[in-house]
Amino acid sequence: MTNSPGQLGIGPESGNILGDGGSNRNDEKQVEFTEVAIVDEEDIPPDGGLAAWLQVVGSYFLYFNTWGTINMFGVFQTYYENDLLRHMSPSAISWIGSLQSFLLLAVGVISGPLYDAGHLRLLLFSGWALVPLGMMLISVCTAYWHVMLAQALCVGTGAGCLYIPSVAIIPQYFSRRKALAMGVVTSGSSFGGVVYALVFQSLLPRVGFAWAARAMGFASFATLSVSVLVLRRRTPPPAGVRPLLDLRAFRERPYVVYCLGISLSYVAFFVPIFYLQTYALSHGLGGQTVGLYLVAILNAASVVGRLSPSLIANRIGPVQTLLISVTLAGVTAFSWINTSTGGGNIAFAIFFGFFTGGIVALPAVVLTSFTPDLSRLGTRLGMSSMLNGIASLIGTPIAGAILSSTGNYLGIQLFAGFLFLATSVFIVVLRFVLTGRKLVAKA
Repeated sequence: MTNSPGQLGIGPESGNILGDGGSNRNDEKQVEFTEVAIVDEEDIPPDGGLAAWLQVVGSYFLYFNTWGTINMFGVFQTYYENDLLRHMSPSAISWIGSLQSFLLLAVGVISGPLYDAGHLRLLLFSGWALVPLGMMLISVCTAYWHVMLAQALCVGTGAGCLYIPSVAIIPQYFSRRKALAMGVVTSGSSFGGVVYALVFQSLLPRVGFAWAARAMGFASFATLSVSVLVLRRRTPPPAGVRPLLDLRAFRERPYVVYCLGISLSYVAFFVPIFYLQTYALSHGLGGQTVGLYLVAILNAASVVGRLSPSLIANRIGPVQTLLISVTLAGVTAFSWINTSTGGGNIAFAIFFGFFTGGIVALPAVVLTSFTPDLSRLGTRLGMSSMLNGIASLIGTPIAGAILSSTGNYLGIQLFAGFLFLATSVFIVVLRFVLTGRKLVAKA
């Protein structure tokens, strides 16, 4: 904003604050007014209001159709192993979900800079077209490579176009309530996992695989339409061409530690989600219908797990809240080893879903907390997502190979548990990098 010297109270017309006639108290008031007057109100997030909460709704449905489709892949894994792709190994089938999750995250290295450059609408329309199209194409798949192209490539690429906007737009509208807003947004992935899993399992015996997949396609088209209608950037993008990479970030110790830690968690994250149902059907829930709904139960518990950290993060900081979530997820993964009853499998699904909720809800909040220039947030999220995508790509196939070579699930249970605890170590390091050697500090 532009003001004349007289308006700011620093010229001769203002009472001569530098002369002999004004009092010190008046001088202080006038200087205070000067500092307030030059603040650009557009840089301050509104932290609420109709427009801000509409962004939460729109981003919620982006998560509903991106992470939601990934979080329910365990349902597809069970169906493919027992029916459509029963001639394939569990490891080969898991590559479908792994490639889908890889593309969801790795496309961020392109979608992040595109978002920062102001191409939000392009990303939204691309995802709006590709995700429903891929769902529809699954309905006509009859071979492994068909499913790879439709579910992994088409849905994964579309989800990748939508993921970065879903997290990058929230800091433009929220500051103090950012953790709460992100908790609501990320709960969309859990609701998506619940809804899509229930739709698939309930329609499969009634109308068959093809129409169950088409119903999911129609649902994704309708819900993504809401996002396309309501999502808007609050501030214009900075002028100039934005690079695909912000390599300066890798010279910042907090960013490097953050990327390594979150990547480790993504190697482990999808292993229980993909193999939960197949394990339960041979360890306590064989022949019971509830065994086919464990992924839905896990995602339902994750809804609470993604909202709860927002209540804690404002008190102790997002980094320390993430540490609690990751550590408890690791402990829960180790408890999976002794799970051999129906009730135990259900309990594991609930606790694992709850504790891993923070692993999805908090990383973007953590990164925002130590990113000095939010105009580069999309690019930095994209680079981190690329690393996370590689991690998620290799995690479940490694677990599938361990399962095939050993013939039991102990190896993959230990694999997931140790990786979560290793992630905890990196989060502890990040905490001290940000706060120094203080034992008690908010971070």
